[in-house]
Amino acid sequence: MKLAMLGLGKMGGNMTRRLLKGGIEVVGFDFSADTVNRIAQESGMIPANSAADAVKKLGDGQKIVWLMLPSGEPTEQQIQELIPLLSKGDIIVDGGNSNYKHSQRRGAMLAEHGIGFMDCGTSGGIWGLENGYCLMTGATPEVAKIMEPAMKVLAHEDRGWAHVGPVGAGHFTKMIHNGIEYGMMQAFAEGLDLLKGKEEFGMDLAQITELWRHGSVVRSWLLDLTADALKDDQTLESIVPYVADSGEGRWTVVEAVEQGVAAPVLTVALQARFRSQDSKGYSYKLLSLMRNAFGGHAVKTK
Repeated sequence: MKLAMLGLGKMGGNMTRRLLKGGIEVVGFDFSADTVNRIAQESGMIPANSAADAVKKLGDGQKIVWLMLPSGEPTEQQIQELIPLLSKGDIIVDGGNSNYKHSQRRGAMLAEHGIGFMDCGTSGGIWGLENGYCLMTGATPEVAKIMEPAMKVLAHEDRGWAHVGPVGAGHFTKMIHNGIEYGMMQAFAEGLDLLKGKEEFGMDLAQITELWRHGSVVRSWLLDLTADALKDDQTLESIVPYVADSGEGRWTVVEAVEQGVAAPVLTVALQARFRSQDSKGYSYKLLSLMRNAFGGHAVKTK
């Protein structure tokens, strides 16, 4: 199997490396020429100097182009640029965090040109290269079947992928996943803030979070990452209590409103992030720390 990867950042770069290790040929392009050259030299990726060059280097036959770009206009522009470069039967995969409604529209638009489309919700963060990813895909059965070899290589233990429904379903599933993630992170941050606040007990948060990892009902990968981070620093004095939101949490709350489904935990977790810009609370520092641990997101420091 051979495909083009457009966008070689934290996620796209590591996904490219994992695909290459798994025997999938990859042509890669990124606006950073240094990044393209580095990955090509390290991993054997075929370098491209533009999206058009990447498509050309896929050669004859069916062409598959995987996008790992920022959601919104960058992804929209790239898809529009690809349409005249592709032919009937070719496939575009959007592995970024696009709004599922945009994916539905793009899928319908590409279908008019005879181009297949898959929206792929991608979770796994900076650890995906080593551990594999969780991939939630939306596509027609035909497109899903064609993409199966790449999914098996990228996924965690070949179990971390699924064709969850038609076009749009993949990004919808990832959106809800991220909304749940917001709630879990907020719960951990608030609970640990309460433990830290009980100064008369002098609790060791690194010890407690490590304890919870073994047999506790709240054990999880998120707890693993938090425990590891707290081993090095429990005061978090150098971290500004500012927590960004990437957009998926907002979309989840909007979806809850549109469906008329009560989602108070997810809603409050999102609002807590909004409030963090004007707060000095320890819990916000923990949230920022967790985002960095699992996703490599930048931590704002003093």
